[in-house]
Amino acid sequence: MALTRSALRLFSGRFTQACQVRGYADASSMSLTFAAPSQVLYNNISVKQVDVPSFSGSFGILPAHVPTLAVLKPGVVTVFENDGSTKKFFVSSGTVTINEDSTVQLLAEEAVPVDTLDISAARELLAQSQSQLASASSDVAKAEAEISIEVSEALIKACE
Repeated sequence: MALTRSALRLFSGRFTQACQVRGYADASSMSLTFAAPSQVLYNNISVKQVDVPSFSGSFGILPAHVPTLAVLKPGVVTVFENDGSTKKFFVSSGTVTINEDSTVQLLAEEAVPVDTLDISAARELLAQSQSQLASASSDVAKAEAEISIEVSEALIKACE
């Protein structure tokens, strides 16, 4: 019986310590690093919020967000800066990592400011992609055309 009590005390002490460890980010600030292969858009810059499109659904990231790893889908990333301004970027794909220390890394395959997009070029790309899908003879060609259609549709939506 004495051994059981000693083991219980040892376990409860460790359990209490484990429960006291916080699993969320520090709520005072959030640091964003946002990059694509050709450019770094934010390099460890403090921001208020970031909204991202992911395959598990679009979501907003605030300080104290639970640590998360997500895959980006084609769509608009919105960055809410500390001065109250917002900047929007179209991303084709990538990843977002939210860490316990309230840092966020957003790595995009391509990232372009939304205000530089051309809706007529996006519509033309959609038409080309749809014709490629119709004439695709292999599974690989079909998959590539479907990806191009998805990106084109997201580009058009971002422009509207």
